[in-house]
Amino acid sequence: MCLFIFLKIKGTGLTDIYQDAALDYVYSFIDFDKDARPREFAQYDLRLIEELLSRAGDPHLKVKTVHVAGSKGKGSVASMMASVLTTSGYKTGLFTSPHLLAFNERIRLDGKVVTNEELFTLGERLRPEIDTVNQRAVRGRLTVFELAATLGFTYFEEKGADFQVIEVGLGGRLDATNVVRPEVCAITSISFDHMESLGNTLTQIATEKAGIIKPSNVVVTSPQADEADTVIEKTCLERQVKLIRVGTDVSWQEAGYDSHQQSLEVKGRLGSYQLTIPLLGQYQLENATTAVAALEVLVEKGFHISRDSIVEGMAKVRWPGRLQVLHRNPTVVVDGAHNADSASRLKEALERYFDFEHAILIIGVSSDKDLSGVISELKPLFHEVIATHSIHPRAMPTASVVAECRRHGVTALATEDISDALPLALSRAKENDLICVTGSLFVVAGAIEQAEYLL
Repeated sequence: MCLFIFLKIKGTGLTDIYQDAALDYVYSFIDFDKDARPREFAQYDLRLIEELLSRAGDPHLKVKTVHVAGSKGKGSVASMMASVLTTSGYKTGLFTSPHLLAFNERIRLDGKVVTNEELFTLGERLRPEIDTVNQRAVRGRLTVFELAATLGFTYFEEKGADFQVIEVGLGGRLDATNVVRPEVCAITSISFDHMESLGNTLTQIATEKAGIIKPSNVVVTSPQADEADTVIEKTCLERQVKLIRVGTDVSWQEAGYDSHQQSLEVKGRLGSYQLTIPLLGQYQLENATTAVAALEVLVEKGFHISRDSIVEGMAKVRWPGRLQVLHRNPTVVVDGAHNADSASRLKEALERYFDFEHAILIIGVSSDKDLSGVISELKPLFHEVIATHSIHPRAMPTASVVAECRRHGVTALATEDISDALPLALSRAKENDLICVTGSLFVVAGAIEQAEYLL
């Protein structure tokens, strides 16, 4: 058996390649992303991944690192920074999670995903070290995410990457990626999410996120609620870390938009930048400014990142599944909004960027998400609601989604999964209508796959 399990875990399941061996091996590890039970944060521990990385030669310490945490926007900021670094001539690795359609998406080098063959070779070589660490472990076993991070670190080091931009998976303090020594770290907007693991207050959640802050580092933070900002500032003071705040030290001004892209002017500490990004949502203006602020830190450290490469790199960024338009006439938009705050931003964006006469919502969420909050924010905008769920083990059953909608005075049509929901919505939509798929990246992934056949 081998680590080929990771190669093509798609929205619709594993491919047939090495499937029998893959299933046997993958289920021997803990996968919190697929576990329907509530997560217990006490189970997280950096000692196992530190031992594994040590046995692998500490690849995570051999590449210059950018570390990005936060509740929302961290994937966008990581993708923006990676795009600019690649445009600047640096060989750049990007590690993100979760994936939309295939596991390979989590590990990219200069925008290209790692191939199946490369992952297979890496997995086979690391297998003895993985087995040794698991056999010697007194408490717990390596998780799928820890293995993924190790594969990413090893791949970037072997390929001679100059930089690796690493997105935190969950929290920060005990996240498997928090073994790096970054040149700069960024903390995007913090809100209520993963409360079963991170805590029930913004102070508790921010404390976990701020766990990526290391002594003598530089931290860039997006605008935060007062509770979160206080935690970040206190942590920086305690660890003698320079703090750069987006919104005060670095700011932005909107410069126009259409339904394809938006422009902004970023006023940084080192200069001003006229940017156009192919990502919608006003929150992406904030994310772009956070990315620029962090890139300026790298410039101050002597890395060659020009104004032109920032402009060009930001114009080329890609981050699918986030306010992504799959079709027009009718307009079909997908977005992974899964809590009240992100749903509010989604609603604002839909009203801002699109003209429509009738709106149809397709919603499916993971069982640990704030469905009530999402429905409360979105229900004023939509005329019809279609409830669904993904095949993911943590997906909330359609009946539960329908019941929650009913509690909010919303009548929802029930479908078995996204393969039924999207065709149903299309059959009910006219040319000038809007269809929005949201609630879970797993549902979004299913919609993207379905769109290839239906649209």
